[in-house]
Amino acid sequence: MSNTEPATNQVTKRDIRSAAIRYMFMACNTFNYENQQAPAVVFGLNKVLRKIYKKDEDYKASLNNHFNYFNTTTWMANLLLGASVAMEQKDGIQSKEAVQAFKTGMMGPLAGVGDTLIWVLYPTIMGSIAGYMGLQGNPTGAIIWLLLNIVFFFFRIKLFDVGHTSDLKLITALGDRLNVFTEAASIMGLTVVGALIPAVVKMNVQLKYQTGEVTLPIQTEILDKIMPALLPAVLTIIVYKLIGSKKIGLTSIIFLIIGLALVCSYLGILGV
Repeated sequence: MSNTEPATNQVTKRDIRSAAIRYMFMACNTFNYENQQAPAVVFGLNKVLRKIYKKDEDYKASLNNHFNYFNTTTWMANLLLGASVAMEQKDGIQSKEAVQAFKTGMMGPLAGVGDTLIWVLYPTIMGSIAGYMGLQGNPTGAIIWLLLNIVFFFFRIKLFDVGHTSDLKLITALGDRLNVFTEAASIMGLTVVGALIPAVVKMNVQLKYQTGEVTLPIQTEILDKIMPALLPAVLTIIVYKLIGSKKIGLTSIIFLIIGLALVCSYLGILGV
């Protein structure tokens, strides 16, 4: 091996995109409880770091540094790792401590944004829409979900590019805006999911109140007059509270709902 200084000009866009794809492929496959996603980071960056560091000792020191604990939403990690590569291109092994401090300081705030958008809002909203359209016999929702995943694959690669191009500027500029952005996204997601409740959750009371010659359907003449979709909203709140309490698992909740529906249907309380 040559003992020349880091040849930063040898890193190409193809190298950066290859690093992004390698990390994305291994992000959850090598996850462990010691250093979480760090092995995936090393697997993703090792080739581009080899181009940056011509000295074996510098290269090994950089790899060992990236083996330190790292955990954030895999999407947002692309921003951090792209910026980390740019820092090492610029300052070489002298940036080792700064790179680790940067990753440690930003992985938490970016995980808050990523977890809210990617692991909560996106699958909840798209799953609800696709599920509802599927109930109507329309596969469009599932097709859109598949196409979005393909688009987002390339978008994640672009995030690595953005992080590498902007270095620390973009992420530092986000700074205090991250919490505001996360809160706004949460409100939007809850609004969309709330609007889907009447369309997706169906509960119709078949009982009728009768006195003399007067017959009063409880569902249409009482419950719907109080609030349309009152029972679906109440059921959603109960399920939400049960999930939040963590005293009962999701599978148990699903079976409880199925059991309740079967019993109420058999007794003529609920119907289609």
